[in-house]
Amino acid sequence: MLKKSLIEFIFEAGSIERWNDHIRPSRGFTELDKQAHKMLYSYVLCGLSDGIDRSRLIEGCIFEFLHRLMLTDIKPPVFHRLMEEKGSQINNWVMASLEENISDIPGGFFDNFKEYYLNPKYSEKEKKLLECAHYLATKWEFDIIYNLNSTCYGIDKTHREIEMKLNSFTDIPYFNKFVHNENLKSFANLMGQLRFQQRWSKTPRLPATSVMGHTLIVAVLAYLCSCEIGACKVRSANNFLGGLFHDMPEVLTRDIVSPVKNSVTGLDSLIKEIEDVQMHEVIFPLIPQSWQKEFTYFTQNEFCSKIIKNGEETLAATDEINEKYNSDGFFPYDGEIVRACDSFGAYIETYFSHTAGVTSHTLRNANRELYEAYRNKIIGGYNFGILFDYFKII
Repeated sequence: MLKKSLIEFIFEAGSIERWNDHIRPSRGFTELDKQAHKMLYSYVLCGLSDGIDRSRLIEGCIFEFLHRLMLTDIKPPVFHRLMEEKGSQINNWVMASLEENISDIPGGFFDNFKEYYLNPKYSEKEKKLLECAHYLATKWEFDIIYNLNSTCYGIDKTHREIEMKLNSFTDIPYFNKFVHNENLKSFANLMGQLRFQQRWSKTPRLPATSVMGHTLIVAVLAYLCSCEIGACKVRSANNFLGGLFHDMPEVLTRDIVSPVKNSVTGLDSLIKEIEDVQMHEVIFPLIPQSWQKEFTYFTQNEFCSKIIKNGEETLAATDEINEKYNSDGFFPYDGEIVRACDSFGAYIETYFSHTAGVTSHTLRNANRELYEAYRNKIIGGYNFGILFDYFKII
């Protein structure tokens, strides 16, 4: 069972501000948002590459997210200098600090974490791709703040350093394919706008997480829950990606809250229909046709568990997947788990705001209703009720 302290640690990323010694927009520059955007870039680069193991890539993304959370208060140039000169000692300290929280996660999660940081050859290609994605996400942020900080000391030096690092990737085929593909750059930029869409927009809340940050919380939780139930590699990766992409259509429709969706009979179905049309008209023209079927798999009926059987998408409950289809060849996806993690993400948002002293009738009601919906709820053998017990507002 995932530890409460691990979930609290992951959620801290929503409170960590980036570029906090620069003039910056009030929304969209948290470590949580940056890590989510980095994973989006990683997905795109992976789709343009050969020889990248997607499961290893997602695993590495989570490892680097946890590693960065331990060290995020360090200014980037100082961080990189420290890692160059004292990397092994720092990595050992990070592993020792995280061991209590992650050593019990099944499937060799902690052993792989140690291997990732102790063995330079482990996931070598995936590490390089994640480095590219990291700097692309950093460049996206920097381009926004550059003009605001044009008179700040050192801004041009930072600009040169970012450009030099990106130029060092030009011998990598997938990186060149991306930077010369205007549609894919537009796609990554469009998805980045989810960093500026604030959740619970009518309700004061701390931290004020974005839609994009929320998707990474859901993705990481879905992946870890997949480890807990012994999901195969492709299933775990699919559940991560389903969590990452489940709110993608909201970049076109904005975050329509559940009370509005449920206020009129049939309104939710109409919203889904509009989202589907918008996806085909706006997003699909920006991505390769070969990717579109997979995007549909993760964004349409995203809360239904399913498999690919005889080349066709087929609904199958998570319990059934456990029994019959927990194999990479079926391309299994647990929409039920993603939905539970989505609800849990909203639930912990209400809790952390309440404990920070910013609460409301809306947040308390949402916490109570979500708790009642998931108390003692077991999905695929995993007791989500225990997770919800952790963060009940009393």
